[in-house]
Amino acid sequence: MRDSEWIDRRCLYLKVQADGMKHDSASSPGVSDQEKEMATNAFEAFKTGSYDVSLKHLDSLQELNKEDYKISMNKAVAEFFKTGQTTTSTLKQTLMFLKNQMHTSVDDSDGLDDVENGNLDYNQAVIHYHMRQYSEAISIGEKLYQFLDPFERFAQAICFLLVDLYLLTFQPEKALHLLAVLEKLTVKEVTNKNSKGESTNNTNKESAAQKAEFTAMIEAAKSKMHQYKVQAYIQMKSLKACKREIKSVMNTTGNSASSLFLKSNFEYLRGNYRKAVKLLNSSNIAEHPGPLKTGECVRCMFWNNLGCIHFAMGKHNLGLFYFKKALQENDHTCAQLGDGSNGPAAKKFTGIPMCALLANKRYELLYNCGIQLLHLGRPLAAFECLMEAVQVYHSNPRLWLRLAECCITANKGSSEQETKGLPCKKGIVQAVVGLGYHRKIVLASQSTQNNIYSEGQSAAIPVASMEFAAICLRNALLLLPEHQQHDSKPDNGSKSCSMESSNETSDACSGKSQEGNKFIPAAPSSPLRKQEVQNLRCSILACSAYVALALGDNLMALNHAEKLLHQTKLSGSLKFLGHLYAAEALISLDRISDAIAHLNPENVTDVSLGVSPSEQDQGSDKGDLEPVESSGKQTPLCYPSSVSSARATMLFNLGSAYCLRSEYEKAHKCLHQAASMVNTKEIPPEAILLGVYLELQNGNTQLALQIIKRNQLLPSVKPVSSPDLHKKPAPFQSSQPVQPIQTPSSFTQVQRK
Repeated sequence: MRDSEWIDRRCLYLKVQADGMKHDSASSPGVSDQEKEMATNAFEAFKTGSYDVSLKHLDSLQELNKEDYKISMNKAVAEFFKTGQTTTSTLKQTLMFLKNQMHTSVDDSDGLDDVENGNLDYNQAVIHYHMRQYSEAISIGEKLYQFLDPFERFAQAICFLLVDLYLLTFQPEKALHLLAVLEKLTVKEVTNKNSKGESTNNTNKESAAQKAEFTAMIEAAKSKMHQYKVQAYIQMKSLKACKREIKSVMNTTGNSASSLFLKSNFEYLRGNYRKAVKLLNSSNIAEHPGPLKTGECVRCMFWNNLGCIHFAMGKHNLGLFYFKKALQENDHTCAQLGDGSNGPAAKKFTGIPMCALLANKRYELLYNCGIQLLHLGRPLAAFECLMEAVQVYHSNPRLWLRLAECCITANKGSSEQETKGLPCKKGIVQAVVGLGYHRKIVLASQSTQNNIYSEGQSAAIPVASMEFAAICLRNALLLLPEHQQHDSKPDNGSKSCSMESSNETSDACSGKSQEGNKFIPAAPSSPLRKQEVQNLRCSILACSAYVALALGDNLMALNHAEKLLHQTKLSGSLKFLGHLYAAEALISLDRISDAIAHLNPENVTDVSLGVSPSEQDQGSDKGDLEPVESSGKQTPLCYPSSVSSARATMLFNLGSAYCLRSEYEKAHKCLHQAASMVNTKEIPPEAILLGVYLELQNGNTQLALQIIKRNQLLPSVKPVSSPDLHKKPAPFQSSQPVQPIQTPSSFTQVQRK
């Protein structure tokens, strides 16, 4: 399931680093004993939460040394904690002022002298992290990472910060490399501590307490690293490695909420949905301290993850129920935090504790609700949800495709054969006029599926119209990497994505080059891999051709259909639709011979809804996957269920094309050959209308009436005679290709990529 976003339980929440009060001032050369004592007292008061006392000591210290920017930084930090961490914007401005005052920047950190500015840079990175400015935070963190050796006191904090940022930006390889570095630092720290203990031979109670505290800190760090490894392996879908780390997490943390959430996510990826639900239900979320202390709303994550699981099981109504529960819980949490979501407080990041700035998941949940509603056949409600989400995730090409699908579904005909996949007289007979001998049957005219919502308005106004769908699809195509526009040529992997994530600017922490492994960002979902980009492009082109046909832009429809047919690794379903859409466009352009070439039944060899597993990207561990439960997803009833029924559809359309060239005998053969290939209930109403037209053209009025009354094709009573072209002109609607418009819209075809 690629659209619904699984919200992980985060296990690390950073605080502003403030221990420079003691260390930096006291260790500076030329510092008097009085200044050392003041710095020590200020730091001890800060650790105990006595911020007023700490500020008094800092004021006294600043009177003695007015030029030391570190004292000003520590005062800003103490005042920030004094206000309950609710003045994030003010603290950010203060730190920026101090940075400018020093006439340095992160980009100028090219020497060991800049190590002294590590506290200030680290604090800025933490603020960027909580304000969701991940690119800026990564840029600062990677610069600090270069100077880990000179100040190992900050090594663990910087590495944990970068690991969290890499996981948030879906860069698990870099996160795993840093975790390996963290393990080495931890082992080194333990070795140094043991060697110091052996040399001093201290056995008093104080040293024993310090040793116990140090041991607890090391165990907590190891537990964090195991949890981060699980998250990284989950993002990489490396299930074998993840299974090993899950055992370590359960051994170190037991049945805590974090471990159960991670294990549930693991079972979800394996397809064990019932076990994933059971694990979530066993987590004791009632004992969670709450978002004000941890910055996370576990109840919101709980309901969201249940919604994702039921979405994967095909239980969309139940999934929507859980997503709505998650939205309610999120709104309740925001109200507690004083976050109006749209008010001035939210824009200025004031009045909300910094640790809780990441707690609001409203737009991720709206995205999930929109996808769920789209699967439920409620496109207008889905459109409203996704329009809110696109305001934040406007660079996600998949989201623009989903908006276009909402417009397409909302503008499809509401006839019974489309909703249930069965032919009916309602699809043929529009009305009955008169009674008895004077009764007349009014047959359906041309397709009425193109309902124009925005008549008299600009197409750019966000309304669920086909015009707006065309704009959405254009946006989606523009957001895909430019160098893959011509997928007919094999990709040698030597080119890089033009839409590469801005977060992947440095390989300093990756340990290896990322060449050939570029992803396209698609927040809030995981980035798009190479094969997913190709599949997405095919889906967008299919939708674009369909929308252009509905809008009457036949040249553009033909262009999109031909591009679709030239894509590599094209699924059978989209290839089938590409031929149909190209044929319809060509017929409308009066290029009947070219259309007949596309309608050749031999063009259809596969109608599967996805690319075969052998053609998938080899980036994930295919051997790790175990047999999964049935997801409940089925092929739409209105779509051809087999190659024979798809070829029958091509023959129905081919018969219509022959009618336009007045080759009625060929059309009659195509019609009855197609009818013999499918069940009577699978014959579309347009094919029955074509049969009526052919019988009228041949003068078989009684047989035409029987076809209408029985709503089924009948064998001919007499041989097909030569048509008299001057006797009865073909009605306009019968000159259109009968099936492409009535084939399922591209929304039905592009759900699995």
